[in-house]
Amino acid sequence: MNDKERLAKHAAKLVEDGMIVGLGTGSTADCFIERLARRRIKEGLRVTCVASSVVSLLKAQRLGLPMIAIEHLTQLDLYVDGADEVTREYTLLKGQGADLVKEKLLARASDQFIVLVDKSKMVKHIGDKFLIPVEVMPFAWQLVKQSLKQFGGHGALRQNRGG
Repeated sequence: MNDKERLAKHAAKLVEDGMIVGLGTGSTADCFIERLARRRIKEGLRVTCVASSVVSLLKAQRLGLPMIAIEHLTQLDLYVDGADEVTREYTLLKGQGADLVKEKLLARASDQFIVLVDKSKMVKHIGDKFLIPVEVMPFAWQLVKQSLKQFGGHGALRQNRGG
């Protein structure tokens, strides 16, 4: 069992019967989704889940986790996700998976937010390994790009495989 799997197993143990649980996006969140589904099957754990991405939604559905759409969410007990980078001061970088807005909404809405990171995610400064993502409305990306220049940054449009 690797570090991600150990972290996911521990986090899944924190889920209580009847909870509404937010599912993050990425490889560590995938491990959590698998562990949570395993508990549901083995222990009869009653949970309802909300996903931060289509990828997580499809995985959770395939594993039999009951889902609720984010637009029907009125409360969230727990949100579990990974991070792309984390400093010693617990500053997080998220969003490399391109689901930044949903991840942020779920993190803010949850009573408890658990971030699963192993030592490979530790950095001295945010931005050491990854560019900092900024999610914008498609019609505003040029304006946001210009605004980033005022802060010494630069912007590049990230597109999905379809363009």
